[in-house]
Order: sequence, then structure tokens, then C-alpha cells
Amino acid sequence: MEEACEIARLPEELVSAALAHTSPRDACRAAAVSPAFRAAADSDDVWARFLPPGGLPPLADGEVAVPAPPSSKKELFLRLSAGPALLQDRLVSVWLDRETGAKCYMLSARNLFIVWGDTPQYWTWIPLEDSRFSEGAQLMSVCWFEIRGKIHSKMLSQNTTYAAYMVFKTTDNFYGLDFPVQEASISAGATNSTRKVCLQGNDDDGGGEGGVPENYLPMIPFPVRRLRRRNRRVVSHEENATFPQQRTDGWMELELGEFLNEGGGDDGEVSISLVETKGGNWKSGLIVQGIEIRRKKSG
Repeated sequence: MEEACEIARLPEELVSAALAHTSPRDACRAAAVSPAFRAAADSDDVWARFLPPGGLPPLADGEVAVPAPPSSKKELFLRLSAGPALLQDRLVSVWLDRETGAKCYMLSARNLFIVWGDTPQYWTWIPLEDSRFSEGAQLMSVCWFEIRGKIHSKMLSQNTTYAAYMVFKTTDNFYGLDFPVQEASISAGATNSTRKVCLQGNDDDGGGEGGVPENYLPMIPFPVRRLRRRNRRVVSHEENATFPQQRTDGWMELELGEFLNEGGGDDGEVSISLVETKGGNWKSGLIVQGIEIRRKKSG
């Protein structure tokens, strides 16, 4: 009780100044310490420090301000970190990382460069009911698989490590996504990274150590999965490929790589690609929502 009284004697401005140098999570915890801390922890002075310097790119009409405009900086932060908001062109979405306030984005399929993407014989565009974007790209059949995306580095938060993910689903009759494995590349400033990835989970019924867990496997009927195995090559772990994981929103995601956005005010670009053009194998049944770029969490 005596310690609580001592805390209550601290000027609110001093408490706010101290909390502004912590994190959104710490500020929320501080609000539960005492009524004196709550006023300081919820103040605009604190939460303005957690919002991105320079603000966000212009949002589409109705984003964040519905059902009513946020009444405080804290409420604005909580809305922006609760889920993606569409930018004006409705082809890119943005949200804030709840732990750090870092800006995160998803580039929709329409925002990406997809080789043969406008040729219905190879790719077709379908409506999406479980996405902020109105449509996605469905792979009909190609032997030259190439998807590229880019974002200005100044749109991202400085001194932040990001990871890029292909967000996708597969149809029941997909094929050719497992072999040859694809090549994912990220170029940011003078840094370039490349890794082997596989859009199809390792279809081994969980029989090998280190395999993709059963809940990460493609959601296809068991008889179809068994039939397909007779005509396909299971990707071995010796190939060191990265496999997809199931998301809580029902989509799959495949990590394409990571990069450090050092910032500094320059207008460089971060380029991301997913390619398989050497094998000549035909592929089908992929549904692309987009490429997500979010803060890479440690561990």
C-alpha cells in the first residue's frame, strides 16, 4: 500500500515520458498497476510514440474509422494492430505489429507480377470470400512458374527484421507443386538471399523425423493423396527445403526468406520472388492470395 502511494505521487507527465520508451505491451501492463498509472499509460503522449513515425500510407475509405473514428491514439493503435486495413488502391493491406508497432503489409495477387497471369489458359482470377482482397489468382496449368513482388523500403519500419511469406491454398486436384522444389529469393539493398522451398508439404504421412506435422499437410482426400504418391517424388529433407504451415485464418503460408530493413530514408526497394522454371514440369491447383511481409519474431 505504501509503495502504491509513492507511485501515485509521481507526476503523470513523468510516468508518461517513461512509458513512451517501453512497448505497447508494457504500457498495457502498466495501466493495470494503479489508477495513477492508468491515466498515464492510456495517454496520447504514450501511444503516439508507438504509432509509426510519419504515419501510414493513405487508407481506403472506411478503413479504421468504422463504426466511428478512433477517440484516442491508443484506440487507433489497437484498431491498426487488430487486423489488416486496405490502402487506397485496395491491392495492399497494412497493419501494425502489436508487440513493437512495426508496419506489416500484404501484397495482393493483383499487386504481384505473375508470368502468364493474364492468360486464362494458364492463370485465372477468382473471387475470395475469406480475404480482405476481392480476388486471388488460381493456377490452371504452367510449366514456367514465376511470381514476383516488391515494396519500397521506406514503407517499412526502420531497423526491423522482416520475413516474407507466400499466402496460398491448393485445390483438391492440384499437382506438380512438390517437385522440383521452388527457389525463393529476397533482395533488400545490398543483401540478397536465396533458399529452396516447397509449396506442397512433405507427403509422408508423418513417417519421417523432422517432417511437416499432419495438420500442415495439404487438405486433400486420403484416396487422392495415396493415388498421387505413386506418380510423384517425395521431397527429401536432404534438400533442405522450407515447407508451408497452416495459418489460423485457414490459409497456408510458406516462408520465402527474411531481411533487415535498416532504413535511413532512402527509397530503395525490397524484391521478393518465387520461381521454378528449370524442371519443365507442369503445375496446377495453386490459389494465391498474396505475399505477406511482417516482423520476424525471434525464436
